[in-house]
Amino acid sequence: MAVLPIRVYPDPVLRVRCPEVTAFDGELERLARDMVETLHAAPGIGLAAPQVGVEARLAVVDITVGREPEALHVLVNPVIRERRGEVVEEEGCLSIPELSDRVARPYGLRLEYQSLQGEPAALEVEGLLARAVCHEVDHLDGVLFVDHLKGLRRERARRFLRRMAREEVGV
Repeated sequence: MAVLPIRVYPDPVLRVRCPEVTAFDGELERLARDMVETLHAAPGIGLAAPQVGVEARLAVVDITVGREPEALHVLVNPVIRERRGEVVEEEGCLSIPELSDRVARPYGLRLEYQSLQGEPAALEVEGLLARAVCHEVDHLDGVLFVDHLKGLRRERARRFLRRMAREEVGV
């Protein structure tokens, strides 16, 4: 297993809509293991494949940050089928360090996905786990949490991201 470098804004891979995973093999399992190790090392509660430079619909979510192994969710080709309620809470992202803001997300959701072996699966989640799943599914569509902000919060985030992009290119 290996800790992978986490891609940071403005890396273009963060804006890619990832293609579905079609090969359920050892390479996919290795990537998932490396992503889990990277997530726990960061530490974070969710990580999507594009955040480590891979264009694939794969995400790992663990709101216990490794404290409870049974809480780990490896989601291949996840699709949110139902959203329930709404809650606004603080959210951040490993790919946009030092920025967080209040984002509206569903309180609960029903998710369909595949296992690492390609088997269909479903999950009903609420609270922080639902928020984390939504955040990671957004990453697989090239959407960042700042894209959900409105008004002055959105403008503040845009200024922050422009500053990050200038620093990245050394301007």
